[in-house]
Formats: sequence, structure tokens, C-alpha cells
Amino acid sequence: MEIVLIVIAVVLLILVLMYNSLVRKRNMVDQVFASMDAMLKKRFDLIPNLVSSVKEYMKHEAGTLTKITELRTKALSPNISTEDKVVVNNELNKLLGGLKVAFENYPDLKASNNFLQLQASLNEVEEQISAARRTYNAAVNDNNNAVDMFPTNIIAGLFGFKRRTLFEIPESERTNINVGNLFNS
Repeated sequence: MEIVLIVIAVVLLILVLMYNSLVRKRNMVDQVFASMDAMLKKRFDLIPNLVSSVKEYMKHEAGTLTKITELRTKALSPNISTEDKVVVNNELNKLLGGLKVAFENYPDLKASNNFLQLQASLNEVEEQISAARRTYNAAVNDNNNAVDMFPTNIIAGLFGFKRRTLFEIPESERTNINVGNLFNS
């Protein structure tokens, strides 16, 4: 009888430890996302200033500027889920990358002190977001491994722990850069 009680106690202890491990991993993803979200908010706060600074120079890029503004509004919506926020930010990254390339066609804009200061601030924020994204993805990977791997996957299934979405870069950013083209501008 004592052996049975000891076995039951050990099994319960293992289950509690696995559950607590899953909770810790889920909370780490949430905490890291909140840190990254603060950096994304900083980016969103810079976007209106950047857009208004470039509007007069970039009349034919108005569609891109409008889409960036719409994505910013959507990302700041209080009702947006974490997964939707990841998708919106991936799309915003793509548009901002294209906008940076478009800036090269406007020498007067590139010479504007206000624009240069905004661009430097945006670059700094983008670097912080990149670092936060790496930390977030590491936490998500750790969480997803625990949710998928045996035996914690059993506990995860019983208590509704789910996989989380990774922040991924768009396919267009994965292509190699032709350095020769950079010197032909």
C-alpha cells in the first residue's frame, strides 16, 4: 500500500512540474511579446511623423503611405489578437522596407534634417524590434517544443496550452542582396 501511495505521489509531482513548466513557458512568451510590443508601439508612434514628413515629396507613393497608416491603426486596435498583430507587423515590415528604398529617389527628402532624424530614430527602433523579435521567437520555440513533445504534450492538451506564432520575415527579405547594384546608384 505504501508503495502505491509513493508511486501516486511521484506521478502527481511529475504532472505538477510539467504543468508549471508549461505555465512558465507560456508566461515567458507573453512577457517577451509585451516587451516587443512596446518597441512596436514606439515604431507606430514614429510612423505618423515620418508619413507627414514625406507626403509632399512622395505624391505617387501615397498608396503605400495610406496602407502603412491603415496597418498602424489596425495594429494599435485594442481588439487585435497576438497572432493577428504578428501578421500585421510582418506586412508593415515589408511596406517599410519598400518605402526605405523609395526614399532613395528623393534627394531633397534625404537632405531634410527632420526626415534624417526620423529615419535615424526609426532605424534604431527597427534594431530594437529585431532584437526583441529574436528573443520572442526563442521563447515561442521553447513553448512550442513543450506543447508538442511527449510527455508535456499530454498535459498541454488537457489544459489547453497552444502553440504560438513565430515572428517571421517576409520571403522578399530572404533573398540575397546584389552588392554590385548598391554601388551603381
